[in-house]
Amino acid sequence: MAKKTIKKAVKTAKKPVKKVAKKASKTVALKKTAKKAIKKAITKKTKVAVTKKQALKKLSPKKAVKKTAPKTKFIAHSTSLKQGDKAPYFEGKDQNGNLITLNNLAGKTIILYFYPKDNTPGCTATACSLRDEFKYLSNKNYAVVGVSADDEKSHAKFASKYNLPFPLIADTDKKVMKAYGVWGKKMFMGRIFDGIIRTTFIISTNGIIQEVIKSVDTANHAKQILS
Repeated sequence: MAKKTIKKAVKTAKKPVKKVAKKASKTVALKKTAKKAIKKAITKKTKVAVTKKQALKKLSPKKAVKKTAPKTKFIAHSTSLKQGDKAPYFEGKDQNGNLITLNNLAGKTIILYFYPKDNTPGCTATACSLRDEFKYLSNKNYAVVGVSADDEKSHAKFASKYNLPFPLIADTDKKVMKAYGVWGKKMFMGRIFDGIIRTTFIISTNGIIQEVIKSVDTANHAKQILS
């Protein structure tokens, strides 16, 4: 009787232990399953993300490699007229209202010089250089004619201020400049604009261009011509 009672008591005691053990094993199994599921989900999500990224990469246009284009050097406009060409016809009124033409200077070697503007440093230096050698140039059968886009009034003031003994044509409509190809793109202090390109033409007595001076030495222009 006592043995039966003991066995029953042990059996009864084992039940909750088994329950707990079973529950515990279930929890561990659940945890393992959960871990596996999470790991699987993460792997799947990562794969999807990678695949999506690859797809987008394929779909998106390839970015062009930016190449810095080399800066092109600005080249100022230059006349196409050259030595041996026939001098284009020109005419215009000077500071005194006189009509100056290529024809009425026939028989003279003409120094036809184009300059940007009255009373500016470089243009004043050029005019004064030619003024200082004017007597010598005249004796050598040269006729000096200046041309700019300034009007007759501006020319008159400029000629009077510096005692210029030669005519300055007021080419306000730029006809003479365009005929000689000296109106075009130029640069000053980094700014590009249309203007007069400083140029001098030496025209022979029979109307043929003897020389085209593009690099004008403003302070010594008369000597530059004579040399």
